[in-house]
Amino acid sequence: MLTARQGTTVLLALPALLALCLALLTPFPSHAADRSRGHVSDQASSRNPVVLVHGYNADPGVWGGLREDLRAAGYTDSELFSWGYDTHQSVNEVLAGRLGAYVEEVRRQTGAARVDVVAHSFGSLVSRWYVKFGGGAATVGHWVSLAGPNRGTSTAWACALWDQACRDMTPGSYVVKNLNGGDETPGAVKYATFWSNCDEVVNPDDSVPLTGAANTPVGCLRHNDLLGDDATSAGVRSFLAS
Repeated sequence: MLTARQGTTVLLALPALLALCLALLTPFPSHAADRSRGHVSDQASSRNPVVLVHGYNADPGVWGGLREDLRAAGYTDSELFSWGYDTHQSVNEVLAGRLGAYVEEVRRQTGAARVDVVAHSFGSLVSRWYVKFGGGAATVGHWVSLAGPNRGTSTAWACALWDQACRDMTPGSYVVKNLNGGDETPGAVKYATFWSNCDEVVNPDDSVPLTGAANTPVGCLRHNDLLGDDATSAGVRSFLAS
């Protein structure tokens, strides 16, 4: 139950709700037709399959652009997986467990020892929980966060009163505190974040970078635009190949 102080905070934050909702309902960027193409890697047989984890109030369809780029770089459809989940359905820890089960199925199908995870927004918290507390440190090779509210975002207070995912994204939440307590990037996993200084959803902007990760500023992009940005896509592909 929210305290009187928390309730006041939510009411004061309600003007931010419109901005948050508009950002989340904005159509995701179309894939650029002249996007640069990669080539098939000589190390294709040794790379990890990729699991894409969408963000709050979204679905696997947001990954069309990056999937196309990864295919152009030599990945096959049998190496690319988009995990779909209901962001309103359950708490972060439960969602992380479901992601873990999905990763195990991917590993079974592909025979891979590890997978690479690329997450957008709220998906960063779900996948980080899996890595840190759900056994993912042993099964994830590369972890990428695009515009993830890794230290919480104040805009989430606008919907925290009725939505668990929003509560998980608030600064100082149970999820945020536990993820950032101790080692923020545990295990032998390679971590990377990509963040914008014009992100209208993640506030403050520097909530995204993590200690121990390769943190890349992408310039002035809106929250969902990182999903279709050419330079960001190139950075993700380069990191996955590292």
